[in-house]
Amino acid sequence: MKNSHCKHLKECASCTFDTSYDEQIGLKKDFIASKFSKFYKGEFKVFRSKTKHYRCRAEFGIYHENDRLSYTMNGLNTKYLKIDECPKVDEKIANLMPNLLKNLEKDEKLKFKLFGVEFVATSSDILAILLYHKDINSIKDELLNLAKILDINLIARSRGKKLVFGSEILNDTLNIKDKIYHYKFESGAFLQPNKAINEAMISFISDNIKAPKDLLEMYCGHGNFTIPLSFKFRRVLANEISKSSIKNATLNCELNGVSNINFLRMSSEELIRAFGGESFRRLSGVNLNEFDFSHILVDPPRAGLDKSVINFIKNHENIIYISCNPLTLEENLNDLCKTHEVINFAIFDQFVHTKHIECGVILRRKDDI
Repeated sequence: MKNSHCKHLKECASCTFDTSYDEQIGLKKDFIASKFSKFYKGEFKVFRSKTKHYRCRAEFGIYHENDRLSYTMNGLNTKYLKIDECPKVDEKIANLMPNLLKNLEKDEKLKFKLFGVEFVATSSDILAILLYHKDINSIKDELLNLAKILDINLIARSRGKKLVFGSEILNDTLNIKDKIYHYKFESGAFLQPNKAINEAMISFISDNIKAPKDLLEMYCGHGNFTIPLSFKFRRVLANEISKSSIKNATLNCELNGVSNINFLRMSSEELIRAFGGESFRRLSGVNLNEFDFSHILVDPPRAGLDKSVINFIKNHENIIYISCNPLTLEENLNDLCKTHEVINFAIFDQFVHTKHIECGVILRRKDDI
Protein backbone atom coordinates (compact mmCIF):
# COMPACT_ATOMS: atom_id res chain seq x y z
CA MET A 1 0.00 0.00 0.00
CA LYS A 2 1.32 3.43 -0.93
CA ASN A 3 1.71 6.16 1.64
CA SER A 4 -1.15 8.66 1.29
CA HIS A 5 -0.51 10.61 4.46
CA CYS A 6 -0.38 13.99 2.67
CA LYS A 7 -1.86 15.39 -0.53
CA HIS A 8 1.45 17.19 -1.26
CA LEU A 9 3.48 13.98 -1.39
CA LYS A 10 5.67 13.85 -4.52
CA GLU A 11 5.59 17.67 -4.66
CA CYS A 12 7.02 18.68 -1.27
CA ALA A 13 10.74 18.19 -0.67
CA SER A 14 10.26 17.55 3.05
CA CYS A 15 8.53 14.15 3.09
CA THR A 16 9.83 11.98 0.27
CA PHE A 17 9.00 8.36 1.18
CA ASP A 18 6.13 7.08 -0.98
CA THR A 19 5.81 3.73 0.77
CA SER A 20 3.91 2.25 3.72
CA TYR A 21 5.33 2.93 7.15
CA ASP A 22 6.38 -0.70 7.60
CA GLU A 23 8.36 -0.46 4.35
CA GLN A 24 9.98 2.80 5.48
CA ILE A 25 11.13 1.17 8.71
CA GLY A 26 12.47 -1.81 6.78
CA LEU A 27 14.46 0.41 4.42
CA LYS A 28 15.95 2.41 7.27
CA LYS A 29 16.85 -0.69 9.24
CA ASP A 30 18.50 -2.27 6.18
CA PHE A 31 20.50 0.92 5.54
CA ILE A 32 21.77 1.09 9.13
CA ALA A 33 22.61 -2.61 9.15
CA SER A 34 24.60 -2.23 5.92
CA LYS A 35 26.76 0.51 7.45
CA PHE A 36 27.10 -0.62 11.06
CA SER A 37 27.09 -4.43 11.10
CA LYS A 38 30.88 -4.22 10.99
CA PHE A 39 30.71 -2.62 14.46
CA TYR A 40 27.72 -4.45 15.98
CA LYS A 41 26.50 -8.04 15.53
CA GLY A 42 23.32 -7.74 17.61
CA GLU A 43 19.78 -6.69 16.73
CA PHE A 44 19.25 -3.10 15.60
CA LYS A 45 16.25 -2.11 17.71
CA VAL A 46 13.86 0.36 16.04
CA PHE A 47 11.75 2.89 17.93
CA ARG A 48 8.78 3.73 15.73
CA SER A 49 6.98 7.07 15.65
CA LYS A 50 3.42 8.16 15.16
CA THR A 51 2.94 8.72 11.44
CA LYS A 52 0.93 11.95 11.84
CA HIS A 53 1.05 14.96 14.18
CA TYR A 54 4.47 14.01 15.54
CA ARG A 55 6.45 17.21 14.91
CA CYS A 56 6.35 19.90 17.61
CA ARG A 57 8.42 22.50 15.75
CA ALA A 58 7.83 23.60 12.16
CA GLU A 59 8.82 26.42 9.79
CA PHE A 60 7.01 27.63 6.68
CA GLY A 61 7.50 30.35 4.12
CA ILE A 62 4.69 32.76 3.25
CA TYR A 63 3.59 33.30 -0.36
CA HIS A 64 1.67 36.46 -1.33
CA GLU A 65 -0.80 36.27 -4.22
CA ASN A 66 -3.10 39.31 -4.59
CA ASP A 67 -4.90 39.50 -1.22
CA ARG A 68 -4.31 35.85 -0.33
CA LEU A 69 -1.55 34.25 1.71
CA SER A 70 -0.32 30.66 1.51
CA TYR A 71 2.15 28.62 3.50
CA THR A 72 5.04 27.29 1.45
CA MET A 73 7.63 24.55 1.63
CA ASN A 74 10.56 23.82 -0.64
CA GLY A 75 9.25 21.84 -3.58
CA LEU A 76 10.83 18.93 -5.40
CA ASN A 77 10.42 20.73 -8.72
CA THR A 78 9.85 24.32 -7.62
CA LYS A 79 11.42 26.72 -5.15
CA TYR A 80 8.13 27.56 -3.43
CA LEU A 81 5.39 24.95 -3.12
CA LYS A 82 2.10 26.36 -1.81
CA ILE A 83 0.55 24.02 0.76
CA ASP A 84 -2.75 24.00 2.62
CA GLU A 85 -2.00 21.17 5.03
CA CYS A 86 0.94 19.56 6.82
CA PRO A 87 -0.17 16.37 8.58
CA LYS A 88 3.19 15.81 10.30
CA VAL A 89 2.87 18.83 12.63
CA ASP A 90 1.50 18.68 16.17
CA GLU A 91 -2.30 18.92 16.28
CA LYS A 92 -2.13 22.30 18.06
CA ILE A 93 -0.03 23.65 15.19
CA ALA A 94 -2.28 22.06 12.56
CA ASN A 95 -5.35 23.70 14.13
CA LEU A 96 -3.68 27.09 14.43
CA MET A 97 -2.27 27.28 10.91
CA PRO A 98 -5.51 28.11 8.99
CA ASN A 99 -6.79 30.45 11.72
CA LEU A 100 -3.54 32.39 11.78
CA LEU A 101 -3.53 32.76 8.00
CA LYS A 102 -7.18 33.87 7.92
CA ASN A 103 -6.55 36.61 10.50
CA LEU A 104 -3.37 37.79 8.81
CA GLU A 105 -5.20 38.13 5.50
CA LYS A 106 -7.73 40.49 7.10
CA ASP A 107 -5.08 43.07 8.00
CA GLU A 108 -2.99 44.76 5.30
CA LYS A 109 -0.42 45.96 7.84
CA LEU A 110 0.11 42.51 9.33
CA LYS A 111 0.59 40.70 6.05
CA PHE A 112 2.75 43.36 4.35
CA LYS A 113 6.39 42.16 4.11
CA LEU A 114 5.64 38.95 6.05
CA PHE A 115 7.88 36.20 4.66
CA GLY A 116 7.85 33.31 7.15
CA VAL A 117 6.20 31.69 10.16
CA GLU A 118 7.62 29.31 12.76
CA PHE A 119 5.57 27.27 15.24
CA VAL A 120 6.51 25.58 18.51
CA ALA A 121 4.05 23.38 20.41
CA THR A 122 4.57 21.83 23.84
CA SER A 123 2.32 19.88 26.19
CA SER A 124 0.78 23.13 27.47
CA ASP A 125 1.85 25.99 25.16
CA ILE A 126 1.86 27.07 21.55
CA LEU A 127 3.97 29.81 20.03
CA ALA A 128 3.91 31.41 16.59
CA ILE A 129 6.87 33.45 15.35
CA LEU A 130 6.20 35.87 12.47
CA LEU A 131 9.19 36.90 10.34
CA TYR A 132 9.15 40.29 8.58
CA HIS A 133 11.20 42.36 6.16
CA LYS A 134 10.18 45.64 7.82
CA ASP A 135 10.20 47.56 11.10
CA ILE A 136 7.87 45.53 13.30
CA ASN A 137 7.46 48.42 15.75
CA SER A 138 5.11 49.99 13.17
CA ILE A 139 2.59 47.14 13.69
CA LYS A 140 2.93 46.64 17.42
CA ASP A 141 -0.77 47.29 18.16
CA GLU A 142 -1.92 44.99 15.36
CA LEU A 143 0.34 42.19 16.59
CA LEU A 144 -0.96 42.56 20.14
CA ASN A 145 -4.54 42.33 18.88
CA LEU A 146 -3.68 39.23 16.81
CA ALA A 147 -2.20 37.47 19.84
CA LYS A 148 -5.34 38.24 21.86
CA ILE A 149 -7.72 37.05 19.13
CA LEU A 150 -5.92 33.75 18.68
CA ASP A 151 -5.08 33.39 22.40
CA ILE A 152 -1.49 32.35 21.69
CA ASN A 153 2.05 33.35 22.52
CA LEU A 154 3.30 35.43 19.61
CA ILE A 155 6.73 36.74 18.62
CA ALA A 156 7.48 39.03 15.70
CA ARG A 157 11.01 39.32 14.33
CA SER A 158 12.73 41.54 11.83
CA ARG A 159 16.38 42.42 11.36
CA GLY A 160 17.71 43.41 14.78
CA LYS A 161 14.24 43.63 16.38
CA LYS A 162 11.99 41.31 18.37
CA LEU A 163 8.57 41.88 19.93
CA VAL A 164 7.04 39.38 22.36
CA PHE A 165 3.31 39.09 23.10
CA GLY A 166 2.55 36.63 25.88
CA SER A 167 5.67 34.67 26.80
CA GLU A 168 8.65 33.29 24.92
CA ILE A 169 9.33 30.93 27.82
CA LEU A 170 7.62 27.64 27.03
CA ASN A 171 6.64 24.85 29.43
CA ASP A 172 6.77 21.18 28.60
CA THR A 173 6.69 17.77 30.25
CA LEU A 174 8.31 14.46 29.35
CA ASN A 175 7.11 11.05 30.53
CA ILE A 176 10.15 8.84 31.08
CA LYS A 177 9.36 5.36 32.38
CA ASP A 178 6.14 6.61 34.02
CA LYS A 179 7.80 9.55 35.73
CA ILE A 180 6.93 13.12 34.66
CA TYR A 181 9.72 15.67 34.20
CA HIS A 182 9.08 19.40 33.85
CA TYR A 183 10.98 21.77 31.59
CA LYS A 184 11.13 25.47 30.77
CA PHE A 185 13.03 26.78 27.75
CA GLU A 186 13.15 29.81 25.50
CA SER A 187 11.71 30.02 22.00
CA GLY A 188 15.12 29.75 20.34
CA ALA A 189 16.27 26.71 22.32
CA PHE A 190 17.16 23.51 20.53
CA LEU A 191 14.14 21.25 20.88
CA GLN A 192 13.92 17.59 19.95
CA PRO A 193 11.22 17.82 17.24
CA ASN A 194 9.51 14.48 17.93
CA LYS A 195 8.46 14.34 21.57
CA ALA A 196 7.56 10.64 21.72
CA ILE A 197 10.88 9.67 20.13
CA ASN A 198 12.69 12.01 22.51
CA GLU A 199 11.12 10.14 25.42
CA ALA A 200 12.13 6.84 23.80
CA MET A 201 15.75 8.01 23.42
CA ILE A 202 16.00 8.96 27.09
CA SER A 203 14.42 5.67 28.17
CA PHE A 204 16.81 3.71 25.93
CA ILE A 205 19.81 5.44 27.49
CA SER A 206 18.47 4.89 31.01
CA ASP A 207 17.93 1.18 30.35
CA ASN A 208 21.53 0.80 29.15
CA ILE A 209 23.28 2.39 32.12
CA LYS A 210 25.09 -0.30 34.09
CA ALA A 211 27.22 0.20 37.23
CA PRO A 212 26.81 4.01 37.27
CA LYS A 213 29.08 6.33 39.19
CA ASP A 214 29.27 9.88 37.75
CA LEU A 215 28.10 11.11 34.33
CA LEU A 216 29.78 13.63 32.04
CA GLU A 217 27.47 15.08 29.39
CA MET A 218 28.68 17.25 26.53
CA TYR A 219 26.30 19.53 24.57
CA CYS A 220 23.60 19.38 27.28
CA GLY A 221 21.26 22.16 26.10
CA HIS A 222 18.54 22.98 28.66
CA GLY A 223 18.90 19.57 30.34
CA ASN A 224 16.71 17.40 28.11
CA PHE A 225 18.77 14.24 28.75
CA THR A 226 20.62 15.49 31.81
CA ILE A 227 17.75 15.78 34.26
CA PRO A 228 16.08 12.36 33.85
CA LEU A 229 19.47 10.62 33.73
CA SER A 230 20.72 12.41 36.85
CA PHE A 231 18.61 10.08 38.99
CA LYS A 232 20.76 7.16 37.80
CA PHE A 233 24.07 8.71 38.86
CA ARG A 234 25.80 9.96 41.98
CA ARG A 235 26.86 13.22 40.34
CA VAL A 236 26.60 14.79 36.87
CA LEU A 237 28.82 17.34 35.14
CA ALA A 238 27.33 18.89 31.98
CA ASN A 239 28.60 21.60 29.66
CA GLU A 240 26.85 23.90 27.19
CA ILE A 241 28.06 27.09 25.48
CA SER A 242 24.66 28.87 25.40
CA LYS A 243 24.09 31.18 28.35
CA SER A 244 20.27 30.97 28.08
CA SER A 245 20.39 27.15 27.91
CA ILE A 246 22.49 26.99 31.08
CA LYS A 247 20.07 29.38 32.80
CA ASN A 248 17.09 27.20 31.89
CA ALA A 249 18.92 23.96 32.70
CA THR A 250 19.56 25.29 36.21
CA LEU A 251 15.90 26.29 36.54
CA ASN A 252 14.80 22.86 35.31
CA CYS A 253 16.85 21.25 38.06
CA GLU A 254 14.83 23.21 40.59
CA LEU A 255 11.55 22.24 38.90
CA ASN A 256 12.45 18.55 39.16
CA GLY A 257 14.10 18.50 42.58
CA VAL A 258 17.56 17.73 41.18
CA SER A 259 20.61 18.76 43.19
CA ASN A 260 23.44 16.57 41.87
CA ILE A 261 24.22 18.36 38.57
CA ASN A 262 26.96 20.92 37.93
CA PHE A 263 26.32 22.88 34.73
CA LEU A 264 29.29 24.60 33.10
CA ARG A 265 28.90 27.34 30.49
CA MET A 266 31.86 26.23 28.46
CA SER A 267 32.50 24.91 24.97
CA SER A 268 33.55 21.30 24.62
CA GLU A 269 37.00 22.50 23.55
CA GLU A 270 37.32 24.56 26.75
CA LEU A 271 36.11 21.65 28.86
CA ILE A 272 38.73 19.34 27.38
CA ARG A 273 41.40 21.96 28.09
CA ALA A 274 40.11 22.23 31.67
CA PHE A 275 40.52 18.47 32.14
CA GLY A 276 44.04 18.96 30.82
CA GLY A 277 44.76 21.31 33.71
CA GLU A 278 43.99 24.75 32.24
CA SER A 279 42.32 27.15 34.67
CA PHE A 280 38.97 28.81 33.90
CA ARG A 281 37.06 31.32 36.00
CA ARG A 282 33.81 29.53 35.10
CA LEU A 283 35.11 26.46 36.94
CA SER A 284 35.01 28.32 40.25
CA GLY A 285 33.59 26.01 42.91
CA VAL A 286 33.91 22.88 40.75
CA ASN A 287 36.73 20.43 41.41
CA LEU A 288 37.06 18.17 38.38
CA ASN A 289 39.21 15.75 40.34
CA GLU A 290 36.28 14.92 42.64
CA PHE A 291 34.33 13.22 39.84
CA ASP A 292 34.61 9.54 39.02
CA PHE A 293 33.04 9.30 35.57
CA SER A 294 31.71 5.88 34.63
CA HIS A 295 29.79 7.23 31.60
CA ILE A 296 30.05 10.05 29.08
CA LEU A 297 27.13 11.18 26.91
CA VAL A 298 27.58 13.04 23.62
CA ASP A 299 24.84 14.34 21.33
CA PRO A 300 26.79 16.29 18.69
CA PRO A 301 25.50 18.26 15.68
CA ARG A 302 25.34 16.70 12.21
CA ALA A 303 29.08 17.24 11.70
CA GLY A 304 29.73 14.66 14.42
CA LEU A 305 32.68 14.68 16.83
CA ASP A 306 36.00 16.24 15.92
CA LYS A 307 39.26 14.45 16.59
CA SER A 308 40.00 16.22 19.86
CA VAL A 309 36.62 15.20 21.34
CA ILE A 310 37.03 11.61 20.13
CA ASN A 311 40.45 11.36 21.76
CA PHE A 312 38.98 12.78 24.96
CA ILE A 313 35.92 10.53 25.25
CA LYS A 314 38.04 7.43 24.53
CA ASN A 315 39.34 7.82 28.08
CA HIS A 316 35.94 6.86 29.51
CA GLU A 317 34.73 3.34 30.23
CA ASN A 318 31.23 3.79 28.80
CA ILE A 319 30.24 6.08 25.92
CA ILE A 320 26.65 6.99 25.05
CA TYR A 321 26.49 8.49 21.56
CA ILE A 322 23.27 10.01 20.19
CA SER A 323 23.69 10.74 16.48
CA CYS A 324 21.55 12.66 13.99
CA ASN A 325 23.79 11.73 11.03
CA PRO A 326 24.70 8.10 10.25
CA LEU A 327 27.50 9.21 7.91
CA THR A 328 29.48 11.07 10.56
CA LEU A 329 28.56 8.43 13.14
CA GLU A 330 30.22 5.80 10.95
CA GLU A 331 33.35 7.95 10.66
CA ASN A 332 33.48 8.45 14.43
CA LEU A 333 32.93 4.76 15.19
CA ASN A 334 35.87 3.86 12.96
CA ASP A 335 37.99 5.66 15.56
CA LEU A 336 36.06 4.84 18.72
CA CYS A 337 35.91 1.11 18.02
CA LYS A 338 39.69 0.88 18.19
CA THR A 339 39.31 1.14 21.96
CA HIS A 340 35.60 0.43 22.53
CA GLU A 341 33.00 -2.08 21.40
CA VAL A 342 29.36 -1.39 20.55
CA ILE A 343 27.14 -3.28 22.98
CA ASN A 344 23.77 -1.84 21.92
CA PHE A 345 22.47 0.06 18.91
CA ALA A 346 19.05 1.66 18.41
CA ILE A 347 17.36 3.42 15.51
CA PHE A 348 15.02 6.29 16.37
CA ASP A 349 12.55 7.26 13.65
CA GLN A 350 12.51 10.94 14.53
CA PHE A 351 11.34 12.10 11.08
CA VAL A 352 8.69 9.85 9.56
CA HIS A 353 8.28 9.81 5.76
CA THR A 354 11.87 11.06 5.28
CA LYS A 355 15.23 9.34 4.84
CA HIS A 356 16.57 11.00 8.00
CA ILE A 357 17.70 8.54 10.68
CA GLU A 358 18.77 9.09 14.30
CA CYS A 359 20.77 6.50 16.21
CA GLY A 360 21.69 5.69 19.77
CA VAL A 361 24.91 3.76 20.36
CA ILE A 362 26.19 2.32 23.63
CA LEU A 363 29.94 1.62 23.70
CA ARG A 364 32.10 -0.03 26.36
CA ARG A 365 35.86 -0.08 26.59
CA LYS A 366 37.35 -3.34 25.35
CA ASP A 367 38.73 -5.63 28.05
CA ASP A 368 42.11 -5.94 26.33
CA ILE A 369 42.78 -2.18 26.19
